[in-house]
Amino acid sequence: MHDVAQLAQSLVRVGSINPGLDPAGSGEGAVAQLVADWCEEAGLEVAVEEVAPGRHNVVARARGSGGGRTLLLNGHLDTVGVAGMSDPFSGLIDGDRLYGRGAYDMKGAVAACLVACEAAARLALRGDVVVTAVADEEVASIGTEAVAAAIPAAAAIVAEPTEEKLGIAHRGFAGFKIRVAGRAAHGSMPALGIDAITHAGPILTRLGELDERLRASSPHALVGTGSAHASLISGGQEYSSYPAFCEIEGERRTIPGETDADVEREVAELVGDVDASWSLTVTRGPFEVAGDEEIVELVAHHAADPDRIGLPFWTDAALLGAAGIPCVLFGPCGEGAHAEVEWVSIASLGRCVGTYLAVAADLCA
Repeated sequence: MHDVAQLAQSLVRVGSINPGLDPAGSGEGAVAQLVADWCEEAGLEVAVEEVAPGRHNVVARARGSGGGRTLLLNGHLDTVGVAGMSDPFSGLIDGDRLYGRGAYDMKGAVAACLVACEAAARLALRGDVVVTAVADEEVASIGTEAVAAAIPAAAAIVAEPTEEKLGIAHRGFAGFKIRVAGRAAHGSMPALGIDAITHAGPILTRLGELDERLRASSPHALVGTGSAHASLISGGQEYSSYPAFCEIEGERRTIPGETDADVEREVAELVGDVDASWSLTVTRGPFEVAGDEEIVELVAHHAADPDRIGLPFWTDAALLGAAGIPCVLFGPCGEGAHAEVEWVSIASLGRCVGTYLAVAADLCA
């Protein structure tokens, strides 16, 4: 447990803000090198892979003797920004709590995966235990996209924080953009102008009605209902002119069973007969793994709390699941993901190490 706390503290002390969220963000390069150096000292096979310019994954492997199955442990190295935090990279340990940006989301869990991988190398397993410490989960998940395309595995655990409960489902999302057309004209000449902002009004009304219908529909047993909301709105050029455009950006949160095609149909219905163009900007599908998958049963058997839960947020598990790798979510206790005060429980990290190692011992033997 001391090892995992020390490693997690070292990771927190190296900033890795995603530059897609903050142009001044350093990205994962420095923390990826720290992970690679630790893995080399631990005797693991290790490779640092540049998945995009300046963006790095680390792949660490405890190689088995051969003929066994591979377990993949996945976690991300990037973090969100640090606005409002007093000392985001202190790595302060106070009692059971390790503080700092990324401690909970999710460098602590990455440390737990690495320590479990090191321990697995001493068990003489037939199969491999692979840790992928990836880039860019907080924006576009290019790191896990690369992993899903290149690394086969019999099963995977994504170590997002779940309070040591077993996550087997989560929501997806789809972003959309609607641009309503108008015609610019002087405010004193209404016959010449078309007010794009006013014409956007019915779309916003219908968006609110869609959200009400979704949240009143039959919920998924683990993740509840879908939802929809407006995120950003812009338009016009100055006070005394008719606006030539009004642009609405919004988000639709999806549940297992809902598809991009469903969202496209809904957005088309929002627009209706309004003179507007629209598109989906980014989509990530929801996730659900069958309850009788072996990885589900193994984690449930070895975890202190076998409760099976759904998560409201999207994770890289959806990409691994879509690649045909049976996958669950299991990670530590703590608080403060994306918040001004963030901490992870050191004792919980130790228990996660034990769970990951026990699952590896069963699956990879």
